[in-house]
This record gives sequence, C-alpha cells and structure tokens, in this order.
Amino acid sequence: MLSRFDDYPIHQTPEPIAMPASSDKDVYERYWFNGYSTNGDLYFGIGTALYPHLGIRDCGISIAVDGVQHAFHASSRATGDPADQVVGPFRLEILEPMQSCRIVLESNETDFSCDLTFEGRTGNVEEPRHHWGGAIRHTMDSTRFTQMGRWTGWIKFNGQQITFDPNTTRGTKDRSWGIRPLAGGDPRGAPVPPGQSSLFFLWAPLNFDDLCVHYQLFEDSLGRPLSSVGALLPTYDTLAELPGIEDAAAQHMRAHEHRLQFDKGSRLAHTADLSFIAVDDGLRHDFHLERIFSFRMKGIGYHHPEWGHGAWKGDLAMTSERWDMDTVDDQAFENQHCQHLMRATMGDRMGIGVLEQLCIGPYRPYGMEGFVGRSS
Repeated sequence: MLSRFDDYPIHQTPEPIAMPASSDKDVYERYWFNGYSTNGDLYFGIGTALYPHLGIRDCGISIAVDGVQHAFHASSRATGDPADQVVGPFRLEILEPMQSCRIVLESNETDFSCDLTFEGRTGNVEEPRHHWGGAIRHTMDSTRFTQMGRWTGWIKFNGQQITFDPNTTRGTKDRSWGIRPLAGGDPRGAPVPPGQSSLFFLWAPLNFDDLCVHYQLFEDSLGRPLSSVGALLPTYDTLAELPGIEDAAAQHMRAHEHRLQFDKGSRLAHTADLSFIAVDDGLRHDFHLERIFSFRMKGIGYHHPEWGHGAWKGDLAMTSERWDMDTVDDQAFENQHCQHLMRATMGDRMGIGVLEQLCIGPYRPYGMEGFVGRSS
C-alpha cells in the first residue's frame, strides 16, 4: 500500500514505506507519553500503537489522582495511511517532528475525553537497539528515543476535568518501533526452559528545573547488564530554543548502578539510589528517589488481561474502568509493570520523575525467585 511518505527519498527496502522489512507478526510502531504535576498529586500515561501485520491500532489513556486510577482503552481495525494515528475518537498529531505532539480524544461512549499538547524541554536521546529473549528466538528487537517535556491542555474523566499548566506539568515522550511480544503470544514451539524468561528493567526519566536525567538499564537474572543508556540533558524554555533533534550539549553516561528498597513481601520499589558515570569526564552522578505513589501500566494496556496490546477487538471497541490504587494485588502478574512517581534529589537539586520497573523471573542480586516471587 502506498502512503504519503513514499514520495520522500527515505526507503530502506524495495517495498513501500508502509510494508515492514520483517514479516514477524509482532512488528509494531508505538508512541508513549507520561505527565505529572510538579507537586506530585497526579500522574497520567498515554500510549498508542500500530501493528501492521495484525491490521490493528490501539490506544490507552490513564490518570491516577486522589487514590484512584482511571483508564480508557480502545482498539480498531488499521486502515488508511499508516501515518494517520487514529483509533475511533482518538488521534495523535505530530505538530513538529521531534518537538511537539497533540493528543485528542473526542467525546465518546465512555467518560473520557482530552485535548493535550506535549512540547519538548530537551533534545531527543536515542536508546540503542535492544534484543531480548531466549536462545531460540528474540521476542524483543527494538529501538526507541526519549524526550523530556511539558504539557498543556485538559483531560475529562468520571465527571471531572483537570487542566494542565505547562509551567507545572512535566513528563516524557517515548517513541519505539521494531518487534515486541504482543497479547496472546505464539503458542507454537517448545516452552521456554526455567530461568530463561527473566527480565530486570529499570527506566528513570527525571525532570529538574535546569536539566533532565535519562537512565535505562536491562540486566539478566545474575545482574549482568544487557543494555544501558543514560544522559544528562540541558533544558530549554521554548521550542525555538531546542538545538535540534539531538543535543550536542547532552552528557552521555555509562556504568549504571542501582540500590533499590522494596515493599515488604513485594517486588515493588519504594526507594531507589541510582548512579552512572559520565563518558567524557569520568564524573559520577548519583540521584535518590522516594516514591509518592505507583501507576499500574495495565492502565494503558501493558499486560492487561483484557486490553493487552495488539489484541483484536473488532472494527472498533472501547471501554473505561477505574480501581482504588491501595487495593491492587501486588502479587498479580498484571500489576508487576509499574511507573512509580518519584521525588528526585540530585545533589542540591530537587525534582520529580518516575522509576519504571518490570522485574519478572529470578533475579539473584535482590534474592528474587520464581516468576513474580517476593524479594528476600
């Protein structure tokens, strides 16, 4: 199928741009965002994706405030130009590539709607191509980039509306593509041997007034690093001041370390001490995180038992739901993938951001056993 981008000299294969190079059914293109108030009283997440070989688009919006997490889910048949990010009443518009986006959810049969604009505070950080999976097949093979930013606009849900001021609402854009395991999986083949399905993942995008932190780490069950990327990023007050797609003034990092403290009987971290070392000058940078509350990623489809990513729901389906955050079962698999809203301290700087964690399978450094076993 031809699309508008076939008129540009950007092809990587002899196929039209809309045709992925891989025939793997788990090929995806995803946009993901979070946002939070600088006073720490609310958090929201947004995600939308295209699965070209499944013929599906889906999206999710979820907000956590006043002890309740509210969520909107939608899925549709993928039709038309792949650059048109539309799922029923939901659409994502690229206002200025690598700088700003608009997300609109028109009034619909649920209690959710929104009109939000994300603008970058920093340049973009490329996260290197990452492979993950067993010896037989890589179940993840993806690349992504991250940008810190600010939000303007509003969200309506459950009879209330919250308006966001860009001076006090910060967040992150995460853009990824490649191959990633989707809802349902592939039932063919031998089962994965015990111990080969472990994943230890930490991601900490943090917003301070004069700089931002990007910290990402994958490790195996023994604590050996599989992939890591980190940076200190200068911030800019307006889009006109952004230095380009990437920022030559960014300081890139290596040698990531972490010390997490967990809730009793749980794998969920409430405190984290993270560090890395600057590539250029060798200086060590440490930052301390204290949890405010936890946002469950199932609110935007991650491991959701009914609204998982890439699941066929028909030509168009949507729903909304909510749950009390204090009554969530921390031992259930669907609740393991979290973003914790965190107060952040880095030297004399005070800021806010998130610690995303997904820790499944054995992980020796923290005494984790089984698939979602408790830490010792």
